[in-house]
Amino acid sequence: MNSTPVPAAPSGHACTATAPSWPTASASLGSKLPNSPPELMPPPPIEPVEAAKDPLPTRTPSDQHDTLKYHLLGPSLTKAGQDSVDQQKVSEVIYNASKGSKFFNNEEVKDRVLTEKINRILAKKRQLDRVNLSTELRRADDHLAELELNRDLTQVVVHIDCDAFYAAVEELDRPELRDVPMAVGKGVLTTCNYHARKFGCRSGMAGFVAMKLCPQLICVPMNFAKYTAKAEEVRKVLALYDPRFESASCDEAYLNITQYCEEHHMEPEEVVSQLRAEVYEKTKITVSAGIAANAKLAKICSNINKPNGQFTLARDRQTIMEFMMTLPTRKVNGIGRVFERELDAIGVKTCGDIYAQRAYLSSLFGQKAFQFLMQCYLGLGRTQIQPAEEYERKSVGTETTFKELGSPDSLRQKLRDITEELEGDLKRTEFKGRTLCIKIKLHTYEVYTRQMTPPFAIQRADDLYKYGLPMLEKLIKEMPNLKLRLLGLRCTHLVSTKKPGIDFFGRQRAMTTSKPNVSSESNEKDGEWETWPEEEFEEAARQERDDEMNELEKLSQEYNEQQRSGNGTRTQEPQAIQEGVQEELWTCPICTLPQAPEDAAFNAHIDFCLSRQTIKEAVKETAPTPAPSKAQLIPSKHPPAKTKGKRGRPRNEQGELDEKTREKRRAFFTLPAGSTS
Repeated sequence: MNSTPVPAAPSGHACTATAPSWPTASASLGSKLPNSPPELMPPPPIEPVEAAKDPLPTRTPSDQHDTLKYHLLGPSLTKAGQDSVDQQKVSEVIYNASKGSKFFNNEEVKDRVLTEKINRILAKKRQLDRVNLSTELRRADDHLAELELNRDLTQVVVHIDCDAFYAAVEELDRPELRDVPMAVGKGVLTTCNYHARKFGCRSGMAGFVAMKLCPQLICVPMNFAKYTAKAEEVRKVLALYDPRFESASCDEAYLNITQYCEEHHMEPEEVVSQLRAEVYEKTKITVSAGIAANAKLAKICSNINKPNGQFTLARDRQTIMEFMMTLPTRKVNGIGRVFERELDAIGVKTCGDIYAQRAYLSSLFGQKAFQFLMQCYLGLGRTQIQPAEEYERKSVGTETTFKELGSPDSLRQKLRDITEELEGDLKRTEFKGRTLCIKIKLHTYEVYTRQMTPPFAIQRADDLYKYGLPMLEKLIKEMPNLKLRLLGLRCTHLVSTKKPGIDFFGRQRAMTTSKPNVSSESNEKDGEWETWPEEEFEEAARQERDDEMNELEKLSQEYNEQQRSGNGTRTQEPQAIQEGVQEELWTCPICTLPQAPEDAAFNAHIDFCLSRQTIKEAVKETAPTPAPSKAQLIPSKHPPAKTKGKRGRPRNEQGELDEKTREKRRAFFTLPAGSTS
C-alpha cells in the first residue's frame, strides 16, 4: 500500500464573473473546438422536414450515420480524463466493431426513431411560430419569477465523488497497475483508470472494443465485496462532517456542511480540503468534490477538477447565472443523450439557451420538462440532504440478463430464481407489494411489461411466483417462439412491514397529525420547494445508463459467440475474459497468457511484457482460479437472506463462477428523491 501523502488539492477554485469556458455548438461530430474537451462535442444537427409524415431527408453515405456514431459513444461521454481523446476516432472504432451485431441493429433503429421524433418536434415548433405565443411567454416569465423568489443561497452542499473508484481499490492491492492502462470488468467495463481513459476507454464500453482502442489494457474481474468494504471506510469519514449525508451510489455522496462550517468557524473550501485529505489518509482513496449552493450545482462542480481536486461555485446569484449561461446541457444530471439531441435540435445547446426558447418548451416537451429546464436555466436545485433510506420508496424489484432462452421450463426456472431474490429484497427493505409487474426483453431487444394486482399484498417467493407465472405464460402464448434475454419482477404500491412501536393512548399519532398545524408558513413553503421535478429526469438518465450496460453485455456475449464459432475477424480481447477458446490462441512466453493469433499484435504484446516487468506480475495474478468443486456448483434453493447479494451482485470473492458473473442482476426500482448514479 502506497504511503505517499495525498497530492495538494486545488485550493477551492471559486467561480468568478468569468465562468468556465465550456465549448459551444459545433456543426458535426467530427468538428473539434480549440481549447475545449472533445467529449463535449454536441450531437450532429437534425435536418428538418416539412411534416412528420414526410420521409427522412436523403443523406450521403458519409454522414448518414453521424447521429448514430455520436449515440454509440455511450452515456459516459462526459467522464473526466478524456480531454485529449479524439472522439471521432473512438466513434469510428465503436461503429466498425459493433456493425452487423444485434446491438448495432437495435441502436440503429432507436436512432432512426429518435430522428423521426425530432422531426416531429421541429414540425410542431414551426406550427407554433405561426401563432401568438405571448400567453406562453408570460407564463414562462411568471414561473421564472416564482422560482427566483425561492432561491436559497444559505446552504453549503458538497458532492463527493471517488476517483475511478473500482480501479483505485484494485490498485491498492496491486500497485503495479497504477502506471498502466487498466479497467475493471469483463464483458463490459465498469471503471477505467485515467491512463486507460486517455485512449478513449470508459465505463459502459464493451471490453473487446476497449482492447481495439488500447491493446495494452489490463482488465481485472469485479469484486463487489472489496468495493463495498472500502466504500464503508469512506462513509465513516463523511459522517464526521455530516451525520445525515446522502449516499448517491457506491462511490459518491452529498453532504450539507453548513452547520459544520458554522460550528468550526471554517470556510467551506477549508472543510472540504480537510475532508478529502482525511479520506485519503484513512482509505488511500482520492476523492474529488464540488461545493455549491445546491445538489445540482455541486454534482456539476465535482467533475471540473477531477481527479483529486475540488471546485467551488460562489453562492451568489450573478455568479451562478453566468456559470449556467455557458454550461452544455449534457453536463446537467438528468439530461442524457436522447434529451440532449432533442434540445439541440431546437437550438438549446447550453443552459443559457433555454431562456430564448422558454415559450416553446411546455408545448414541445411537456410541463414537467418545462419546469426542469427552467430550474436548469436559473441554476436551482434541492438543498435538503438526508440519508437515502429516508426517501419514500416507490417500488422494489430485480431483473437478470442471460443468453437467449426460449424453453418454457428454463424461463419458469428463471422466474423462480428471481422470486426468491425479490423475496430477500422485500424482506430486507421491509415492504410488501400490492401490484406485481413482470418485465421481459426479447432477443430482438424489444421490451414488454405486464402487471396484475394480487388479492393481498405479497412478499413471499411462493406468492410472487404464483401470481407472476400466469403473466409469463400469457406472454409465451402471445409470442410464438419467444426468446428472452432479460426477465424481471417488480413490486409497486408498497406496504411497509415495519413493526410500529407501542403507542399508548394514540399519543404518537396525535402528535404526528398535529405537526403540520404547528409548522410555520416558511417551513411549509420549504417543504413544497423541496419537491423537485428533476427526480424523474435523473431517474430516466439512470435507466438509460442501465439499459446501455445490459445491451452492451449482450453485445459482448454475441461477439464471444462469434469468436468461438469462427465467424468474424478475431481481435485481441481483454485478459481474463474469454473461456473455452485457449486452444485457438497463442501463449505469450513471458506472461503465459493466451493472445490473439496475429503476428503484429503478438509481437507487440511480447515487447510490452519484456519492457515492463510490473505488467508481467499483474497479468499473472489475473490467471484463472481453479475450478470450483462440484458441491460449490450446486446453488442453494433457499439461501439465507443475509448471504444474498443486493440486486444480484456477486456474493463471493473474486473466484465467483463466470456463469454467475455473466448473469448480472440489475434492480429496476427507484429511490425517487435523492439517489443518483
